[in-house]
Amino acid sequence: MKYKGNEVNPRSWWHRWLRSTIDTSVLNHDELLNELRQAQNNNIISTESLSMIEGVMQVDNLQVRDIMIPRAKIHFLHLDDNYHDILKMVMQEGHSRYPVFDIDKDDVEGILLAKDLLKYVGHENEFNIDDILRRPSFVPESQNLNTLLSQFRNSRNHMAIVVDEYSGTSGLVTIEDVLEQIVGDIDDEHDDVDDKQNILDQGNGRYTVKANTEIAEFNEFFNSDLQLDKFDTVGGLVTQKAGRIPQQGDEIKLMSFNFIVLRSDSRRIQLLEVHN
Repeated sequence: MKYKGNEVNPRSWWHRWLRSTIDTSVLNHDELLNELRQAQNNNIISTESLSMIEGVMQVDNLQVRDIMIPRAKIHFLHLDDNYHDILKMVMQEGHSRYPVFDIDKDDVEGILLAKDLLKYVGHENEFNIDDILRRPSFVPESQNLNTLLSQFRNSRNHMAIVVDEYSGTSGLVTIEDVLEQIVGDIDDEHDDVDDKQNILDQGNGRYTVKANTEIAEFNEFFNSDLQLDKFDTVGGLVTQKAGRIPQQGDEIKLMSFNFIVLRSDSRRIQLLEVHN
């Protein structure tokens, strides 16, 4: 093991741990995952660590188009928007960054950070959007996520505009979107589901249900009898019914319930809409 001062060389430590923990003669991705899962079964690594390692391995195989927020769901600002219109959008949507376009949405001029609006409080008449626009970063749909993560780190940007083969805006991606592929869903104070409630009544027979809601809780809420013998959570049951990991917008019929996937990543469902 190499040392630099009192610091351990992280790469040497990692290689030594890997050699002592699993069989490094494995030939492919699936064999390596099986070795890691066996290490977890033997309590050598935790379930959470295994999940993150699997996420890191999946990032190598994913492209920006696999996780980007599509153009239709982006909240754009216009270069001519005034201070109060922008503030209204920020308060309504709760995001920290917004792409700003000029002629059309293929012409993104910059990124506006919500925190930059604070300097104009009480001085709204001095607002000039050009003074606070940040230079946008553009990435192709086909870029690998590991490359994108390095780009975010080196540029200190947290958002990039995704462009198609014709240089048109096809979506956007944030550093949070990439990290969620490794650590799972990252909720913040602006997420639309109350952290203290797994099931919320949205009216008109619509409910939002966190995918990790236990089936027993779901059954009690809806007075239903979804089966408990194979799966503990609603997300697991819906995934089993679909025969794969459902993606955003997919609809799955289960008994008298219609489930629509509102949020998911490459490994799991996160949020469902339920119609009874």
